[in-house]
Amino acid sequence: MLLIDDVMTTGATLDELARTLKAHGAIRVENLVLARALKS
Repeated sequence: MLLIDDVMTTGATLDELARTLKAHGAIRVENLVLARALKS
């Protein structure tokens, strides 16, 4: 399974999506992020 996010801030959403997908049978989840917001 591949998750694509245009801008990642904390990563919490990607973590939750990966947990949910694995709970429903995904064996492997990878994230593709185009940009990351820096902490200020």
